[in-house]
Amino acid sequence: MRLADFSWVLAGVLLNALAQLLLKAGANALGRISLDVGPAGALALAWAAARQPAILGGLACYGVSVVLWVVALSRLPVSQAYPMLSIGYVLNALLAWWLFGEQPDAQRWLGIGVIVIGVVLVARSGAST
Repeated sequence: MRLADFSWVLAGVLLNALAQLLLKAGANALGRISLDVGPAGALALAWAAARQPAILGGLACYGVSVVLWVVALSRLPVSQAYPMLSIGYVLNALLAWWLFGEQPDAQRWLGIGVIVIGVVLVARSGAST
């Protein structure tokens, strides 16, 4: 994979990861959400979410990441590009640990290690088209 092509993938993945973290921060600000609130409660919840800056920022990051992802897919085979999304899992686990105090156990760390190995193998595989 060429560095320029990988850069498009990485930019999209980073924005996608940022979107997840912003959505988590917004969800934390809203508190635990119950889905059995009826139509009026659902409307109030939607309005509260729509006014939450972190949620709006997360959705904006998603939008831009989709554009970057389309550019990346125009340069790489999907079978090579798609597994790169796994970088986001690793990044989010590390940042959630740091920002939100989430505590990964040994099994999760092992899974993250397997993901990293897989991403490296896929990135080094085959020539891009």
